[in-house]
Amino acid sequence: MEVRILTEADAEVFWNIRLRALRDNPESFGASYEEILERGIASTAQGLRRRETVGGDVTFGAFQERSLVGIAGFRREEEAKKRHKAHIWGMYVPYEMRGKGIGKALLQAAIAHASSLPDLEQINLSVVLVNKEARLLFISQGFETYGIERHALKLQDHYFDQELMTLWLTPK
Repeated sequence: MEVRILTEADAEVFWNIRLRALRDNPESFGASYEEILERGIASTAQGLRRRETVGGDVTFGAFQERSLVGIAGFRREEEAKKRHKAHIWGMYVPYEMRGKGIGKALLQAAIAHASSLPDLEQINLSVVLVNKEARLLFISQGFETYGIERHALKLQDHYFDQELMTLWLTPK
């Protein structure tokens, strides 16, 4: 398995796995399948192209042979008072690929990238409470809970709570 930062050349495979994530696990993401489909692949390519020039905003992909089998976004806050923080977003591994260390490898790549950025002190993420496997992965890599957001996401008439987690890169 190879984990690397995605580029504009990866737009199509990234768009396809992102759509699958939103279709198969809509409760786990803030974006919807319809929103990403409407934005189109051109928007995805543009986002990856922009990220190629901004070191604090990258998307990681895990490849097995030539297939993209997992993704995780990483974004550093831009505002001066928030630049000590970053977020992991959109992490997804297809169901049939889970349990093979892909999520762990993606998370470790994001943490290593974060550790290389000057003055970055913490990485935040949120995970829906129903996604117990992801939550356990985050805890195993040192993330700690700092809150619960009730009704964070609403899918049709059903609400999903999110656990807010942080990983400290420097001593508190």
